[in-house]
Amino acid sequence: MQCMPLSQSELRHLLETPESHALEEALVSLKGRVAVISSFGAESAILLDEIARIDPSVPVFFLDTRRHFPETLAYRDELTEALGLLDVRTISPASKELESRDPQDQLAAFDPDACCALRKVEPLELVLPEFDVWLTGRKRSQAATRAALPVVDPQPDGTVKLNPLAGWGPEKIESEMRRRHLPRHPLVSKGYTSIGCAPCTRPVGDGEDGRAGRWAGLTKTECGIHRPA
Repeated sequence: MQCMPLSQSELRHLLETPESHALEEALVSLKGRVAVISSFGAESAILLDEIARIDPSVPVFFLDTRRHFPETLAYRDELTEALGLLDVRTISPASKELESRDPQDQLAAFDPDACCALRKVEPLELVLPEFDVWLTGRKRSQAATRAALPVVDPQPDGTVKLNPLAGWGPEKIESEMRRRHLPRHPLVSKGYTSIGCAPCTRPVGDGEDGRAGRWAGLTKTECGIHRPA
């Protein structure tokens, strides 16, 4: 199935909706046309809990790159059950493509962009056309490259990325995690504030931004499924 892009009136309505109500408005008025991209990372529980309270049947896509920490895979399963999510879908790179383009699992060491394309961007592109609105957990506070992130982020193809938590800072996230008694990713207590593939992620030091542990030492700041804002 391939959905149609949002109409001008639908997009205008989303843009005019107060930020605090954008998520519910999208899930209700565009039901069946909305999906979620979740890393099941350090702060994923907040957005997934927000969604589950409105509609736990919304499709949630998790990109299994085959290079995740075991803790992330276990956390995906724990959070799915704890929140009552009904449609979590794990997508992965094709085995044939992995064997052809990264047979020794070393691609990230000399071409991290190509590795992300193979393991994240291309698998996601297969399902992107099925939905008009994609929900993400991106926040302005995560990194300088996301400082101008809008809640409603229209894409060139007429679809929308919706970032309901764009304005949330670390204090609010921590407060809500505690208030809601949400399960924590096991690596957070070890200093991981943004969690991706194991070979490309390290703990974050004092004074660093939340995504400093991703592709440390490189100019790379995004995997490619999101463009900088």
